[in-house]
Amino acid sequence: MKSPLGCLFLALGSLLATTRSAAAQEAPQARPARPADPGQARERTCFQTHAKWDAMLQLRSDVAVCYGIDRTLSDRIAQWKAQGYIPHLMTGVSWGEYQDYLYGRFDGVRHVDEAQRERNGTVISHGGDVYYMSPGESFGKFLCVGVKRAMDAGAEAIHLEEPEFWVRGGYGAGFQREWKAYYGEDWIPPHTSPDAQYRASLLKYYLYRRALKQVFDFVKAENARTGRHVRCYVPTHSLINYAHWKIVSPESSLIEVGADGFIAQVWTGTARTPNNYRGVHRERTFEAAFFEYGAMMNVVQATGGRVWFLNDPIEDNPDHSWEDYRTNWESTMTASLLWPQVWRFEVMPWPERIFHGRYPTVDRSRRRRGERVVREPIPPAYATELMTVITALNDMEQPDVAWDCGTRGVGVVVSDTMMFQRGEPNPSDEDFGSFYGLAMPMVKHGIPAVPAQLENATIPGALRDHKVLLMTYQGMKPMRPEVHAALAAWVRQGGALVFVDDDRDPYNAVRSWWNDSAKGMNYRAPRQHLFEQLGLAKDAKPGVHRVGAGWLIYDASSPAALSRRQDGAGHVRSLVRRACAAAKLDYRETNYLALRRGPYVVAAGLDESVEGAPHVLRGHFINLFDARLPIVDSVTLARGSRHLLLDIDRARSSKPVVLASACKVLGAKAEADGSFRFHAEGPDRIEAAIRVAIDREPTEIRLDDRPLAREAWTWDAPSRTILLRFPNAPTGHRVAIK
Repeated sequence: MKSPLGCLFLALGSLLATTRSAAAQEAPQARPARPADPGQARERTCFQTHAKWDAMLQLRSDVAVCYGIDRTLSDRIAQWKAQGYIPHLMTGVSWGEYQDYLYGRFDGVRHVDEAQRERNGTVISHGGDVYYMSPGESFGKFLCVGVKRAMDAGAEAIHLEEPEFWVRGGYGAGFQREWKAYYGEDWIPPHTSPDAQYRASLLKYYLYRRALKQVFDFVKAENARTGRHVRCYVPTHSLINYAHWKIVSPESSLIEVGADGFIAQVWTGTARTPNNYRGVHRERTFEAAFFEYGAMMNVVQATGGRVWFLNDPIEDNPDHSWEDYRTNWESTMTASLLWPQVWRFEVMPWPERIFHGRYPTVDRSRRRRGERVVREPIPPAYATELMTVITALNDMEQPDVAWDCGTRGVGVVVSDTMMFQRGEPNPSDEDFGSFYGLAMPMVKHGIPAVPAQLENATIPGALRDHKVLLMTYQGMKPMRPEVHAALAAWVRQGGALVFVDDDRDPYNAVRSWWNDSAKGMNYRAPRQHLFEQLGLAKDAKPGVHRVGAGWLIYDASSPAALSRRQDGAGHVRSLVRRACAAAKLDYRETNYLALRRGPYVVAAGLDESVEGAPHVLRGHFINLFDARLPIVDSVTLARGSRHLLLDIDRARSSKPVVLASACKVLGAKAEADGSFRFHAEGPDRIEAAIRVAIDREPTEIRLDDRPLAREAWTWDAPSRTILLRFPNAPTGHRVAIK
């Protein structure tokens, strides 16, 4: 993960050097026998770390993803495996400690000219000579050597992180060579025309597909040779964020070239990027995160593969306050849980910087000029809240799902080519209004619109769940004509396509398939080809057009311009309302989103939304976003509020059961003598809060065969639950409730 404000690894190295506690230097503790976790093999939760095991990092997720291929890798993998984790390996693809490759120590050839360079010749760096690469064919071979070391060390999966080529790059000698080989023509500076910029981006896209395919093919060959089943994943930002941040990455095409899945790297740092809505430019972390996670979910749902959703309790920028981090983490967490198709999570990156780091106590907006910034370790309540939610994430594979929200069945079409139009001389809207102008009015009014990947439209069933699709070719273009046939077939079968475009995008004129006269294509914009596939005139007028059993609603507006207009959202909503009526889909708006996942309730109150009283949830809930695990009978979905609740009535059973816990609970069992016993394990120095449903007030609670102090537990008679509090232990506690 990166921040546009600076280099993660330089900041991380500095942070760890100054804040790592003595606990981080402890040798691994001997771990007594602990009950087995029957769900661990499904790899529900993971975290990435460059640290060795230490007592404060005992998150008890299923997987520990060891970061970086260096001389400590084998030892780190062995330590985490010895503590009961499934070990994976993660390493950077576009950047890393790859000086052996740069300076000829790998193959005797210097490859410094493969560094990404800006127009003025500046090397694009992740710090020092950790350069972003414009990967030649030898680079993939170099990555395979490191991956082989990780496989030999026992890694059960390889994560090749962040294949990224900056839009402002494309000027290095290595890239110019690749241009000549790929296009059969001399390199053209990308900034000189939209056509050159688009072609440069298409080449960047290809280069990382090629590099990753080399590694995927190598791993599969090694698996065939050894009989192992090491998998390959790509941790990557979302298409929405990469396009907004002006980065090109293969994104949706990686399954095609051999990836087994993704980690969707969405967090506060990406989702807080400001955007325009009704003419107001500001951060909208929850809504942006909702679409970022949704874009990654849609890719995997259509193409197959595994996906983890990442959440980060802080972010790469170390100057926000703990309260800012917590508020935004709850927003991204809530957004991620509103996609019930996904039940695997990376619970945090770099736990060492979270549990060993120090961050400001007061946010920047409240600091007085000249005031010394006080930095403190993670607040105890936030640490306990994190562990409570992490435990719950292991239980999110729930077949019983129910929505309470606005109209469902609406999608917003996206394409990888959104990343191709972000550079000079005519970049698409700086604030990514070509997407947010269509998408934001939906989620702001309780309509959980799904990003629909255009490249996947030809996959059978990819568009099945959509009744209405919003689409534009402002800011993106179709890579293949076949997607238009798939869209046309979907419309004819009853879908309603809302196409919003003013045809003024200069990228309509780039050299591509729709204007290839040698192949009989003579369209000045790809929209014209789509309309002909729908059976309409290529210059059909704006309005409502019947297409088979479906409809085209064409509006000649600019989505980006609509995002900057106070009445723009209302205009988009009116189009969708008309489309829903045509598709016989009930149109409904709400000022909240709520989703049941089994016993869990995920909910968000929306601002800039429908006027009226906030929605109220009623029942018997445990608030999992509160370290005290309070029981509440009603929850008001006020504007901007985020909620993760456990419905006690749905979670309770005929036997005692642990409802919520800030630790990993294993081996829970009701004994014949009437006692209820379990093993509880978690990070050192973090308090465990555990709420248990049990029929009557206990007479005694024992912790490791010693009585737990009476003030450490509370009986709640109305809910028939007990709340226990005690310090976590990385080797675990034995708990007995009598």
